Amino acid sequence: MKLAQRMKAFKASGIRRMFELAATLQNPVNLSIGQADFDVPDEVKEAAIRSIREGRNGYTVTQGIPELNERIRSSLAERYAYEPEATLVTAGVSGGLLLSFMVLLDPGDEILIPDPYFIMYENLALLAGAVPRSYDTYPDFRITRAGLESAVTPRCKVLVVNSPSNPTGVVHDENELRMVAEFAREHGLFVISDEIYDRFVYDGRFRSLCEFVPDLLLLSGFSKNLGMAGWRVGFAAGPRQLLDVMKTLQQFSFVCAPAPFQHALLSAFDVDLSHHYEEYRRKRDLVYEGIREHYEVVRPDGSFYMFPRVPGGLTDMEFVEEALRANLLVVPGSACSDRGSHFRLSFAASDENLHRGVEILRRIAEVCAAKR
Repeated sequence: MKLAQRMKAFKASGIRRMFELAATLQNPVNLSIGQADFDVPDEVKEAAIRSIREGRNGYTVTQGIPELNERIRSSLAERYAYEPEATLVTAGVSGGLLLSFMVLLDPGDEILIPDPYFIMYENLALLAGAVPRSYDTYPDFRITRAGLESAVTPRCKVLVVNSPSNPTGVVHDENELRMVAEFAREHGLFVISDEIYDRFVYDGRFRSLCEFVPDLLLLSGFSKNLGMAGWRVGFAAGPRQLLDVMKTLQQFSFVCAPAPFQHALLSAFDVDLSHHYEEYRRKRDLVYEGIREHYEVVRPDGSFYMFPRVPGGLTDMEFVEEALRANLLVVPGSACSDRGSHFRLSFAASDENLHRGVEILRRIAEVCAAKR
């Protein structure tokens, strides 16, 4: 058996490796996995059960049931005064990313992705035969004109923006988004905005890039904000010409998002989960205040991640190994960055685990400081 050459470009996910390790450790403090620690609301669970019992278990139309697409469009109009030409229900935002990259990128095309980045951006670009070019956002993880200009080339075709960010927790403000819109117009770049964490915003109002770039592709969904990462339902919104081709590719790949869950989600738009998002603001503060005197760390504005700098001159992998010896799971920064200077932690965890994790992180930092 000879494997396809394209698979040689992939690097194993450091995030999934932590997921696997968690199953082998006794009572680990797991701050590595990016999924909400609250469960799907009961009324949405019941709606899913009803959908299954009522026989809504076959295929839906590829673009998703009309009622769900209408609720998505209504929500976008209400939140951002954004009226896309078309929407498509996808198999999670990951499904939307795969479809859009395969549809937009030819072999040899270049795509701009932020550094640090969600690990899937790089690997899906490589799968499409494209060249990922990272634009630097260090040290404060803000998008700058200089960072974009230093990365763009005549072969660049697509610009990816992720706000709120995985892995840094940064939420880009109006000035950044206006600059991104101007830069994309000047360089003829099509914009993909990944906004899956749009409900997890702790300081001020979330501004969507669709308010400034109306002809972009917006990707979002329900996995994070409803605690249903395993349901695999997201959506794409944008130009009809693009969405029609993505729909065709979905016909020959995912076919459709899971049917019972599409029907169940019709009940989710009226569920108030603001208390969960406020709880995450408190969790953010608990961890940030607990480690900021020991680590160089940018306080996250959103999502449920932090991206602290590794202390004591260690590499990110050496730090992760130190944490493992203390029964703590975090993600090496090089899993989601061109650099190995940071690590990612998720504060989507119980308060007990967050307190334990903060204490372990403090001890590691103190040991590193003592060795200097």
